[in-house]
Amino acid sequence: MPRAGNVRLMGWAILLLLALVATGAIFSWLRNPGTVPPLRDAAEDPIPGGISERFTVEIDGVPQGMIIQSVNPSNRVLLFLHGGPGMPEFFLQTSRPKGLEQDFTVVWWDQRGAGMSWSPDLDPADLTIDRLILDTIEVADYLRDRFGQDRILLLGHSWGSFLGLQVAARAPDRFTAYVGMAQVVHQLRSETTAREAMIAAYRDRGHSRMVQRLEAAPVSIEDGMSEAYLRLRDDATHRLGGGTTHDMTSVFTGVFLPVMGLPVYTFREKIGLWRGKAWSRAILWDKILRTDLSGQVRRLEIPVHFFIGVYDLTAMPAMSRELFDRLDAPEKHYHVFDNSAHSPLFEEPERARKILRDLAAEAIHMVFLRDVEIRHPVLGREDRSRTRRDERCTEDRVGRWIRWLPTMRPQAP
Repeated sequence: MPRAGNVRLMGWAILLLLALVATGAIFSWLRNPGTVPPLRDAAEDPIPGGISERFTVEIDGVPQGMIIQSVNPSNRVLLFLHGGPGMPEFFLQTSRPKGLEQDFTVVWWDQRGAGMSWSPDLDPADLTIDRLILDTIEVADYLRDRFGQDRILLLGHSWGSFLGLQVAARAPDRFTAYVGMAQVVHQLRSETTAREAMIAAYRDRGHSRMVQRLEAAPVSIEDGMSEAYLRLRDDATHRLGGGTTHDMTSVFTGVFLPVMGLPVYTFREKIGLWRGKAWSRAILWDKILRTDLSGQVRRLEIPVHFFIGVYDLTAMPAMSRELFDRLDAPEKHYHVFDNSAHSPLFEEPERARKILRDLAAEAIHMVFLRDVEIRHPVLGREDRSRTRRDERCTEDRVGRWIRWLPTMRPQAP
């Protein structure tokens, strides 16, 4: 009996030791210093002259955080507007590196109330779409002044595209071009269409439980989005490969864990990130859902590029195609990514980087042409007449979301 007791005691001691080790590992994983590691070359040496930093700057009197990375700070500035609202996306840059910092000076700005820019002292009355538009313009002016660039490149993703399109319309003189990734147009109409598509897809796979859950979670133009659908939406879209990325099947493993493991945020900032996301959504979500940008933005004075994933169920491609066809711009391109869902830049980075490099060069040329046209109207009009419009994405191609649903690989409910 004494020997059996010793064995049990030793077993408990081992379990306690393992628990302490696991707790220490988790604490170490979560307790990050809040610093951005330097950019390194192939030999793992820091790149001379490169920039990789996080800092805070006052925008409209409110401290707001940013991360800037570039192997060469003289490269064209790319301002990335994250989604959400309130959901910074630097975690995707670390979990799915795409090398944008090789071509651009990339600015990951945490918008008012998001990530590093969250504070419990923020006034909810100040978190309006108009205020965020003005914040974005002020951030752009700060970056133009800091890096000595008259115009920078603006890229908005998801909610960031809802914001970015309006910024580009209001302040085109700050930007060389606008890129809308998973362009949001009328989100409530997109959600109703996505729900119908998902019900059909799950029914085709025999997932009766998910069909029942979706049918019990209504979405309509008249009544908006039910709380039941809002709770179910992310899980349902990701299981079908139509969420954040086509290969991401879980928000917990694909978003939550990478965010909590980020060394660029302190533990307190990580908690604030989730608080800020909930705070921002509670204030802005209904307004975003019911706003139809196709009736508000009809023309942009700068080149426009849309990055659209074929499998996207978060911002339905048909919505952005309708807006694109109606939008008037000096140059516009609709890029369909065949292996992507909601985040083509992170899913097909090589193609996306090439497009961004090319459009930055073309956009600079377009700015030059505008200047020439002001000084020499005849020469400017002759050159501008050769501007091409990329229409290689047909309606049939955009509409393939209807056809891929029945052919996707079944996943367990």
